[in-house]
Amino acid sequence: MNRLFNITCSATEKTPAMKSNTSVVAFIPGGSKFKDELKKLVGRFGISLSKEIEKRLSGDSASATFSVDAAKQISLSVHKIKFDEETAVDYFRNKLAGMVQSLPSASIENFYVILPKYESVKQFFGSDEYLYQSSLEGIHYGNYTYNEFKSGDKKEKPLAVIFEIEKKNVFAVALRNTEAIMHGVEFARNLQNAPANHLNPETLAQRIKNEAKKAGVKVTVLNEKEIAKKKMGGLLAVGKGSQNPPRFIICRYSHGKGKGQHIVLVGKGLTFDSGGISIKPASGMGEMKADMSGAAVVAGTIISASKLKLPVTITVLIPAAENMPSGSAMRPGDIVTTSSGKTIEVDNTDAEGRVVLADALHYASKLKADIVIDLATLTGACVVALGEFTAGLFTKNDGLADNLYKAGIKSADRVWRMPMWDSYNSLITSDVADVKNIGGRWGGAITAAKFLEHWTKDLKAWAHLDIAGPAFPNSQTSYSKIYMTGFGVRLLIEFIMREVKQR
Repeated sequence: MNRLFNITCSATEKTPAMKSNTSVVAFIPGGSKFKDELKKLVGRFGISLSKEIEKRLSGDSASATFSVDAAKQISLSVHKIKFDEETAVDYFRNKLAGMVQSLPSASIENFYVILPKYESVKQFFGSDEYLYQSSLEGIHYGNYTYNEFKSGDKKEKPLAVIFEIEKKNVFAVALRNTEAIMHGVEFARNLQNAPANHLNPETLAQRIKNEAKKAGVKVTVLNEKEIAKKKMGGLLAVGKGSQNPPRFIICRYSHGKGKGQHIVLVGKGLTFDSGGISIKPASGMGEMKADMSGAAVVAGTIISASKLKLPVTITVLIPAAENMPSGSAMRPGDIVTTSSGKTIEVDNTDAEGRVVLADALHYASKLKADIVIDLATLTGACVVALGEFTAGLFTKNDGLADNLYKAGIKSADRVWRMPMWDSYNSLITSDVADVKNIGGRWGGAITAAKFLEHWTKDLKAWAHLDIAGPAFPNSQTSYSKIYMTGFGVRLLIEFIMREVKQR
């Protein structure tokens, strides 16, 4: 379900005999020897280059397609690699995702990928393993669809994907790691894309619990009575307008007894956000089924980390609620007391994500973690500032900011650091409570982060990631155009791996 094909991936170091119904794609580095490399490649398939094609490929054209055997439906597509420092790490991921999406599912049985020699692209990739990993990630991304609620036959047609590479042993490691990582990405996307009438706080908790159990991750779910006992007034206030009560989800993974860093990941879990009494415009409100993207991403991350057996301890905290207008809903002007004792003046009920995160961050402060990172589709202001392609990074910790930025560059789940100066606190000062939940028109993403900071004073290292742009479909890549993207899982896994290496 939610896949185009039933894919099996393998590798070879030599070109095998081509089977029927095969699509072959080859990547050749550009440059002075490009034409020679192209002749060698097509020669393996018994094809001679016409002068017209030679001229076209030595110019600006970046690709050409040949029929190897029309009767057997074997085709060859050759692509001249053209990328720079910014686009390189995502090149094969993006290209292969688009190619898998465009494969003729009715006839194709084999997809044969000829990657360039690592030596020709090593300046852009940290290792041959990551070259293979990013390519495999592209296959997974391209194979994703969301057909859970479509009627009709959804049986996946088998597709054999064969990579021609230099090192099968390195490829085997990349394949194992990629499958673990992309399992988390796809789980996150399935949650994000689920409609709100099928995913409320309780069903979100149950789906995470079911998936986590398979991965060996322990999950505890607090119901509304238990939430009340912990005096989580922010989470209760946001959820009280809905007939579906809130849940507080706690996931725990540890590799070994007390070994490694303790990293806490907090994810905003608004399974639907109508805006509450401060109701949103009808146009685009349907997208708010995915206002639990932060929750989906941290859940996917801990599952991937467990499958990878990363030598760390990870705790995931998810405050889950529906923000709905009703006679019992939170109102503008209300004052809410959170579990820390701090009070919030509710100036706008559509600034609810930060209110539920306040209780979650206070809970995190009692866990004595080395690092706490929260993720949330928190503000439209962040999308205005950075566009759809980049997440906002907010922290006062330079080392944490640097590692998250570098993890984003490598994974292509990119983040950009925003200011956290205390002068912004003046915008969320309240005359009647400790803090106000919205700061006016200007600097909305920053004032949201400064609001959260009130609950982080006891944390060793904290960062907030506003993923409101890249979590949603966007035109940046072939794999982010249609469905919710799962942005953040690969970023966090790469970040955790970096932290492990630096210890």
